[in-house]
Amino acid sequence: MSAKNAKITLRNRSFLVVLLVAVFVFSLTACKGEDVEVNNPTPTAEATDNGQASNDGNTDSGDPSTAVPNEETSPIPSNSGEDVKPAKKDIKVKALYLTGWTVGSDDRVQHYVDLAKNTEINAYVVDIKDDDGYVGYESNVPAVRELGAWMNKYNADKVLKAFHDNDIHVIGRLVCFKDPILSSKKPELAVKSVNGGSWRDNHNLTWLDPYNKDSWAYLIEIAKEAVEKGFDEIQFDYIRFPNDGSKKSMSFNTGGKEKYEAINEFLAYAREQMPGVVLSADVFGIILESPADTEDIGQYLETVVKDVDYISPMVYPSHYAVGQKVNGVQFMKPDLDPYGVVYQSLAKCKDRLAQVEGNKADVRAYIQDFTASWLGKGYYQSYGPKQVREQIQAVYDAGYEEWIFWDANNTYSEDAFLKE
Repeated sequence: MSAKNAKITLRNRSFLVVLLVAVFVFSLTACKGEDVEVNNPTPTAEATDNGQASNDGNTDSGDPSTAVPNEETSPIPSNSGEDVKPAKKDIKVKALYLTGWTVGSDDRVQHYVDLAKNTEINAYVVDIKDDDGYVGYESNVPAVRELGAWMNKYNADKVLKAFHDNDIHVIGRLVCFKDPILSSKKPELAVKSVNGGSWRDNHNLTWLDPYNKDSWAYLIEIAKEAVEKGFDEIQFDYIRFPNDGSKKSMSFNTGGKEKYEAINEFLAYAREQMPGVVLSADVFGIILESPADTEDIGQYLETVVKDVDYISPMVYPSHYAVGQKVNGVQFMKPDLDPYGVVYQSLAKCKDRLAQVEGNKADVRAYIQDFTASWLGKGYYQSYGPKQVREQIQAVYDAGYEEWIFWDANNTYSEDAFLKE
């Protein structure tokens, strides 16, 4: 070996030693948990104006504002930028709403399993969290446990298994901003009164302020847990501002945003956090007729569809005002014309949504199977199989294929459903 080659070899060995030492130091530093600068690091997802919350991995605090899990612990990953499409099932939903108390009875669950086996019913909407603010089963979400915000209405695992074993689709209903538990125990999250303290509705209940994003993670954590348990979809209800009480006495820190923008941002946040989950939103039936957010509740038809897979307008005939015009047709006594009200509402809906570029949300109407005797003599009728079938036909005639019946007492006109 020449002297020149020996020098080159020695230089190479020295370089190798330096390289090995550098690798060792880098590894030691990383093991200690210290920050190591690399090229093009992924930025931390900090709070932004579009409704995305910080993702610091803190799931143990019980503070709703820090309830978003990190990617390693979350059973449902947050959106990493990939185009994750919701896993829609090939089903045309024909459903009934069931409370947590109803499915807490084994006999009632078996009854509804048999109903689905023998009729066209193929799905149920079951409460995850009702408007009492309580999750209806034992929840392991830290903030829910800290607040004592769950109640043993039913065993979710048992009920989901019973329905799924019989090929029944289960949609989880999650009431959002009407939450008297979280809003009373965390008053900083509640709608404020101009007179000081928390605003209260006509039933003396407090509500969450949709503008305050610190409550959003709490709601989504409950939804994520429900999906992990096996609910096939998440249906958000009360995704709106209060309308039952003095609106003039409400005080909001709007940040210059309209109410419907706050609601839309919440739904965008839900979609970002649950990109592979089928999401739906319950909306007032009247917004199908009213332009923009005329009702002043934060629901604007053309924009509320942006980040959900379905909307469920509550087109209950009993909930329309006397003399209400729908799609150019006036209904002096809406409850007496279930076909007309439902058909005209959904026909107007279809026409409006057809003008929304890129709209992918479908429509599953909530329709009425209860008697609205509070309307007074001459303004209501007893609802039974005839009125049920009229509304179903109205849904079909308006160009839609799916429907959900609502009765808070779960006493449905079962003879109305087609036998199979």
